[in-house]
Amino acid sequence: MAIRSHLFLIVLVGCKREDAFSLFYLFHWMQNIKIRLAYRIVIDHQSALVWDKYVFEDTYREYLMQHQLFNPKDNQQRTFRELLAENDKAEQLHYLVGIAASNYVQQLKGQLHRVADVLGNHFLPFSNYKLDIVNTDMLDSTKHKIGITFYSPMLLLVGIVNDCYLVSTQTETASGHETLMFPIQANLAICYAEPVV
Repeated sequence: MAIRSHLFLIVLVGCKREDAFSLFYLFHWMQNIKIRLAYRIVIDHQSALVWDKYVFEDTYREYLMQHQLFNPKDNQQRTFRELLAENDKAEQLHYLVGIAASNYVQQLKGQLHRVADVLGNHFLPFSNYKLDIVNTDMLDSTKHKIGITFYSPMLLLVGIVNDCYLVSTQTETASGHETLMFPIQANLAICYAEPVV
């Protein structure tokens, strides 16, 4: 219990007051909780990685084709946000444009290399993704901006140590666990949690 209390105090340092209850709740679940981690990347015309550039180009091209389903010629909206304000069915464009990224996501083979463990030997595993259109413009590709959120499979949260999520992919093992440590960082969050029964 002393070790768990020490971990809880580490987490609380620098914590906002309104987050205290959430952290207290997590503390009581700690070492008895299954989680999913989510990591979000944002891609726009300034993205430098080759993979990002391909995703940028193909999703913009897909948007130009798909937006016509929701954007009547007699009342065309130039940007995605304007279109969404006029036609709430345009929400489907997130999914439709996301299909254009599926082949590129498959190339990653379930390993997100942007999020390495502290040893640099393993990467964040993911089992699913979701693309969202931040905004775009049918006449100006430089305004095209998307987000892709990658979701891990279920992981066992062993604890939070040295500003890292200490997790195991062995969620059903009753005894010891092989673990990975992923640094707590921007765009990486726990998106789902459930107690181990």
